[in-house]
Amino acid sequence: MAEVRRTVIELLGQLGSSREARQYLKQFSRIEETRFAVVKVGGAVMQDDLDELAAALAFLHRLGLTPIVLHGAGPQLDEAMQAAGVPVEKRDGLRVTTEEVMAVARPVIYRANMALVDALEARGVRARGILHGVFEASLADRERLGLVGQVERVELEPVRKAIQAGALPVVACLGESPSGQVMNINADIAARELVWSVKPHKVIFLTGTGGLLDGSGRVISAISLTTDYEHLLAQPWVHSGMRLKLEQIHDMLEKLPPDTSVSITSAANLTRELFTHTGAGTLIRRGERIDWFDAIQDSLRAPLQRLLEQSFGRQLKADWLAGRKVLGLFWAESGRAAALMTEGVDGIPYLDKFVVTPEAQGEGLGAALWQALRQRFPRVYWRARAGNPIAGWYFQQAHTTHRHGEWVVYTIGIEDFGLLGSVVEDALGRNSGWVD
Repeated sequence: MAEVRRTVIELLGQLGSSREARQYLKQFSRIEETRFAVVKVGGAVMQDDLDELAAALAFLHRLGLTPIVLHGAGPQLDEAMQAAGVPVEKRDGLRVTTEEVMAVARPVIYRANMALVDALEARGVRARGILHGVFEASLADRERLGLVGQVERVELEPVRKAIQAGALPVVACLGESPSGQVMNINADIAARELVWSVKPHKVIFLTGTGGLLDGSGRVISAISLTTDYEHLLAQPWVHSGMRLKLEQIHDMLEKLPPDTSVSITSAANLTRELFTHTGAGTLIRRGERIDWFDAIQDSLRAPLQRLLEQSFGRQLKADWLAGRKVLGLFWAESGRAAALMTEGVDGIPYLDKFVVTPEAQGEGLGAALWQALRQRFPRVYWRARAGNPIAGWYFQQAHTTHRHGEWVVYTIGIEDFGLLGSVVEDALGRNSGWVD
């Protein structure tokens, strides 16, 4: 196992840095086996990306991490019903499940479950399909919905037995009444109930889009529900399925420990999302408040300096703030992240310091801080050394970059070429405040 882990660390290092990989692996390895992650896999992913899904899950299993996999089979069932001449009907987002529909649905769900189990075992991973015995249910509304189940209780014993046997559990969205009546459970509802019972460290939704998309069709990297939820719901492009997903995740996280997070990503990017700070999908946390102060309050001066020095491993000059025309300070509620804004050229703010502790980077706090900054300042510029560990992330955020020796100057929202030259010159000439 030690040799496997060394090889894996090298592979993960190619995704980000070996330091990041070790940090996450250490963090995940401390978690009780059954509480590492619940991975909810959409039917479309099962249908279109089965090989990538199995490869990603097998990779985690070889690390000694055992996610609980819950899958749907919506597209497969739609195709099977069309082939059988059975009409598809939905009410309130739930599939109306008549006896005729259930006769088609059960074998489809069984085949989907077996397909993933077979794909995992073909990669040398022991897997166990769990088709029944997890969700005890009652009929939600027999007259309107037919055999659609409402989860009354989650029985985790079949999942625990699988993990104890060294197998990766693959759970289907079927429920039963105490008398044995089989019911169709909506995959999102099943995921919510399973997550509330397991209380995992991570909740992962694997989708074809690879994350939640903004109004321009780009993946939103991080969402802090504390600061972003109401703002997002007010956006015209947040509607239908995305709005429902956000509301469900909000309600789900409300009943989970504060350190639980939800990742929405693709099967191909699962490893990058889990083991790198920048991720590759949408990371959603309950989050914490990020406050804006028009000046650095006396009570924050010492904590800010400690945060900077401890995070960067360097010492600031005693008078490092002298001469800086401070516009204000973004300060995270926990004191683990901050952004110092100063006056720049032609009224454009200069990002003087951007700091997030290594642990908080892994929680998405850096992305939340960045979003708060961007909401307040549509134009901004800053500099960082070319070898900065998050230089790649800075590059993704910036509209323009300008390399000068060891420094890279980044800008956002500045289109005038003459002004660009001025801000680049200004950034390069600034005093960092660090002791040489």
